[in-house]
Amino acid sequence: LGLALYASSLCAVSGAAFLYHDYCVIGAGPSGLQAAYFLQQAGRDYVVFERSHAPGSFFALYPRHRKLISINKRYTGKSNSEFNLRHDWNSLLSHDRRLLFRRYSRDFFPDADAMVRYLEDFASLLKLQVQYNTAIIHVTLERDRQAWNGHYFLLTDQDRQNYKCSSLLVATGTWVPNVVNFPGSEYVEGYETVSINPEDFAGQTVLILGRGNSAFETAENILGVTNFIHMVSRSRVRLSWATHYVGDLRAINNGLLDTYQLKSLDGLLEGDLEDLAIIKDKKGKLHITLRFYLENRNTSAGIDSVTLPQDELDNFATRAPYDRVIRCLGWKFDFSIYNRSLRMMPGKGNKKKYPQIKPSYESRSTRGLFVLGTASHSVDFRKSAGGFIHGFRYTTRAVHRLLENRHHGVPWPSTVYPITQLTNSIIKRVNEASGLYQMFSILADIILLRENATAFEYLEEYPVGVLAELETQTGRKAPNGLFVVIMEYGRNFSGADKDVFYYNRAVGEAQHAWQSNFLHPVIYYYKCLPTEREMRLRPPDWPLPRPDAVHHIVEDFLTDWTAPNAHILPLRRFLENCLSTDLRNFFA
Repeated sequence: LGLALYASSLCAVSGAAFLYHDYCVIGAGPSGLQAAYFLQQAGRDYVVFERSHAPGSFFALYPRHRKLISINKRYTGKSNSEFNLRHDWNSLLSHDRRLLFRRYSRDFFPDADAMVRYLEDFASLLKLQVQYNTAIIHVTLERDRQAWNGHYFLLTDQDRQNYKCSSLLVATGTWVPNVVNFPGSEYVEGYETVSINPEDFAGQTVLILGRGNSAFETAENILGVTNFIHMVSRSRVRLSWATHYVGDLRAINNGLLDTYQLKSLDGLLEGDLEDLAIIKDKKGKLHITLRFYLENRNTSAGIDSVTLPQDELDNFATRAPYDRVIRCLGWKFDFSIYNRSLRMMPGKGNKKKYPQIKPSYESRSTRGLFVLGTASHSVDFRKSAGGFIHGFRYTTRAVHRLLENRHHGVPWPSTVYPITQLTNSIIKRVNEASGLYQMFSILADIILLRENATAFEYLEEYPVGVLAELETQTGRKAPNGLFVVIMEYGRNFSGADKDVFYYNRAVGEAQHAWQSNFLHPVIYYYKCLPTEREMRLRPPDWPLPRPDAVHHIVEDFLTDWTAPNAHILPLRRFLENCLSTDLRNFFA
């Protein structure tokens, strides 16, 4: 804080054309507000820049049909607030009990307008330092050996006001529409602008490009008024209940799957969108053809001069003309405002819509630049919930704890217990903790053993991808071995092609716990902290390197791991074997 005051006064004395803060946060969506809350609670010098007049501007527009797919489970039968967050996918973390989302909507799948109101209240009731109507249009670096990270970040807004900070937290989400260009793509309407009035589609034939929730949400809205809807995408449909990934197709949106499989005219097709072409006839109808048919042809000469697939294959699937074609291909990160000096590079393959970051959520190329929220989803894309509020509220807290240790000398929060409390501490966390539950395979509790295993130090929700860096990232030491407590699904139970309803899918006996399919706790034991090399060489489907010992707590239908014989006794015996000690409590 003293450094910030000193820097601010320097700016004022010298008349420099920038305003300094230790931390600048770009974006006042859920992750930006969550970061602001932690910074404010710690008394740090920060500002949040928001281009709109209010927080959560994305939710003011999207989803277009206004129904969120993040569940708002108001009743669980439990009074434990931490447990209840497992089933509240919309609330941000705070000390204020007024700011629980169940107070803003009674709907299981809430209206997006409720999220807008919630975020407005979160920012105002907590008095977060948000600067509205400020669009950051350019970010660059200024090298300085005196700076925290060897450089400062220089930001410029739409009014050419300049800002300077030591750490930059990017919380802009992914909001640039994904667009595929092909011949005739000018006839395609975008999800972001297409009409949401079903009557505008009455008696029409529609082709939707895309296979995600926005595509099925759009189809669901017009399913009852169209002649038929066809949907085309490069990949097969991925059902969230099969992949256990909440970003895949959710049941609330999959009405078109019924009408397709029950042969009620609607249908799904697979094909590379870049191979398509669209020709518009004199009546305004849109015909689907393939790009190679248009090579060396003048498409403006009219449809009669263009070969259509059905001219050679008379049962070509999309031979019927369409009235409308709608693009629903999701969103990508906006890289345009970042100077080349920051080296903000897109990921590879199916992660190219996100910037490249480390498992610590820091940029791979620029120290001190952290990516939060949806834009940080490359760390766990199609694995866990880091791209959604119920996941990134915890990863944002993890980033804050990393920054507190790095810049302010505040170690990762921990509690020390006598070794006899080890079993109870693990059982309590796996039955209550929401961060472990939502960010399965990504965040883990770390148990650091004291000398001679007489006591242990408990750290909650640490990013396992940087386990090798634990001592430098947390300020805690691990000379005597450690346990890692994490939640996992079975190795072969998740995937677009998996039958997750097969007979005998559940495991109930403790001796077969390692075969558990559903989400369950796994405890890894290491005699020494794993090295970075061991982290790199770990099996591809393992969140961690091979441990000295591992224990699975058998899956439970009620996700209640408190059964004395099935859950607690096998765990205690595992811990005792690792520590060569007796963990039972005796009372005189």
